Amino acid sequence: MATLVEDYIHGRIDIEGDFRDFIKNRTKHVNYKLVADHFKFFLTRFIPEVTIHSKKQDERIVQEHYDRGNDFFNWFLGPRMIYTSAFFTDVNQDLESAQDQKMSLVCDKLHLEKGESLLDIGCGWGTLALYAARERGADATGVTIAEQGAAYATQQIADAGYSDSARILRMDYRDIPRKKYNKISCLEMAEHVGVKYFRKFMKQINSMLEDDGHFYLQIAGLKAGVHPESLVWGLFMNKYIFSGADASMPLSFVVKNLEKAGFEIHSVENIGIHYSITIDRWYDNWMRNQSKVEAKYGQFWFRLWQVFLGWSVYIASQGNSTCFQILCNKNHETFDRHRWVGELGLGERITRENGMVNAVESSAVETGEVSM
Repeated sequence: MATLVEDYIHGRIDIEGDFRDFIKNRTKHVNYKLVADHFKFFLTRFIPEVTIHSKKQDERIVQEHYDRGNDFFNWFLGPRMIYTSAFFTDVNQDLESAQDQKMSLVCDKLHLEKGESLLDIGCGWGTLALYAARERGADATGVTIAEQGAAYATQQIADAGYSDSARILRMDYRDIPRKKYNKISCLEMAEHVGVKYFRKFMKQINSMLEDDGHFYLQIAGLKAGVHPESLVWGLFMNKYIFSGADASMPLSFVVKNLEKAGFEIHSVENIGIHYSITIDRWYDNWMRNQSKVEAKYGQFWFRLWQVFLGWSVYIASQGNSTCFQILCNKNHETFDRHRWVGELGLGERITRENGMVNAVESSAVETGEVSM
C-alpha cells in the first residue's frame, strides 16, 4: 500500500475509475508490508519529532499544515470550517447540521450557562467559540497557534458582532495565561501535544479549571494492539498530514493520564463511526472542488488529500481509528456529583430520541395521519 500511495500522489501512476471504489476494495490489490522508506522516516523524522516537541518545532509543524490557505481547508470542510468530527443522528444528515448538532452537544455536556467563561484550546477557525457566545451567552476564548486560522476566526467573530464576548488568542498552548475558567474544551488538538507532554498538558488544564468546572476532551484514538494496516496508515498520516501528532492512542492511555492529572471521568462516548461519516462528507466536498484545488495547489496536493480522506473513511469505519468524547471534572471530594443524575450518554440519548421521532413520523405517514 505504501509504495502505491507514494507513486499515486507523486503522479507516477494513475488509478482508473472511482478512487473511492479502489480504496474500498484495497485489500484485493495491496498488502501492508513495511518498506525501506518507512524505516528511514521513522528514524530521521518520527523519533526526533516525538522526543522533542519544542515550541519552535510544533509551530513549524502547525504552520506547514494549517497555514497552507483557508481556501484549501474550506474546499473540504465546508462553510462551518470545523476540522473535527461532527455528530450525526442519521447517516444521511448533511455535514453542516451535524456540525451544529455537535457544537450544541458539546455545550450541553459542559452544562455551559449564560455568562460563564469558556476556554477552547485548539479552536481552529473559531466556530465553537462564536457558537458558545452567540447561542449560549458565554464569554468564550479560543486559542490557536495557526496564524491564518486566528485571523479568520477573529474576523468571523467581528462580522457576527460578538467581539465583546468572544476572542481568539494566537499562541502556543503552553503560553495560555494562567487564569480560571468555568468550562474548558479541547477538540482533537491534544493529539498534537504528543505523548511526551500529554499528562503535563492535562495538568495544565486542571489548574486552569474552576473547582466546580467541567472539562470536555474530544480526541482521536486508535485500536489497542498492533495492526498492519493501521501501522502503515499511521506512518502515512504522520509523514504527510499530521506530523508530530503522536498522542493518538488507545483509550486506556487517555484515561490513565486524565486521572493522573487529577480528573474524574464522568462519561466517555465513542463517536468513531461519526468521524468516518464526517470524513466521508469531507471527501465528497474535496472531489467536488478538484478543479479549484489543482488550479491553485497542483495535482500533488489534490491527490494527497484524496488519499488521506478516502483511506481514513474506512480506517475509522472498521474501528482501527476512532474518536472519543470525554467529559471530566476535578476529582475533589467537595465536587457536587448530583448534577450528573440523568446526564449519562447524552449523545446516545439524542440519537435514540431522534430515531424514535423518525419512527413515529414514518408510521404517521404510512397510516395517512399526516400528509407530505
